[in-house]
Amino acid sequence: MAGKQKATPPAPLPYLGPAAMTFLRNLAKHNDRAWFQPRKAEFEALLRDPMLAIVRKITDAMMDFAPNHVRPAEKSLFRIYRDTRFSNDKRPYKTHVAAWWTHMGFDKTSGAGYYFHVSPKEVIIAAGAYMPEKEQLAAIRHWLLDHHEEFRKIVKKPAVRKTFVEFEGDALTRPPKGFPPDHPAIDLIRYKQWGMSVALPPKTALQASFAATVIRHFRLLAPMVDALNTPIAAAFAPKKKVLFGLR
Repeated sequence: MAGKQKATPPAPLPYLGPAAMTFLRNLAKHNDRAWFQPRKAEFEALLRDPMLAIVRKITDAMMDFAPNHVRPAEKSLFRIYRDTRFSNDKRPYKTHVAAWWTHMGFDKTSGAGYYFHVSPKEVIIAAGAYMPEKEQLAAIRHWLLDHHEEFRKIVKKPAVRKTFVEFEGDALTRPPKGFPPDHPAIDLIRYKQWGMSVALPPKTALQASFAATVIRHFRLLAPMVDALNTPIAAAFAPKKKVLFGLR
């Protein structure tokens, strides 16, 4: 008699369950390897696998409004492990789960992209250029000199303003070197980051509509992300070589 075949486990659903939030709360209380390692399989079943399912569903939808950000789910999902090399806080694990969609070709840089995270306290959905690198910062600032009106229209759309708040972060007290202090875009140019975010109740991540909620928010912010990536992409584009003095 042939042996019974093992049943294929059901595919993870694209939202989290209450046990996932309990796991994160417990992780915050016991943030050490001795507690986590025996429960790693539990973490993967409750959090990592459902998060990958959520990210895949969102990524599929992004083909319509953010095709330059489509990438494998495993590359978008952040690891649970913290980088403690340069931090005084040596706790080894994050107490939230998160994903980030960077622009294609910007894998080794930041650029402007899409982000969400889930913790027992809140769900954050955001998009924009967060702490851009020096060259990207300069590229965006120079682009704003001529495109500030266009950018303001994008971020001041009623649906955007009704849903999101601007990133909080330090701005320069004075104009960056080389920028005219009386320029009409100087308030934008003094920023160190540009983007929008919204905080939602943690129960949002437990609903079957969670991926659709993230997609709806990302879609609203797609024009802003595209605008911020325009100068970065131009700055990174390979320069055309001059051949015999001709272009």
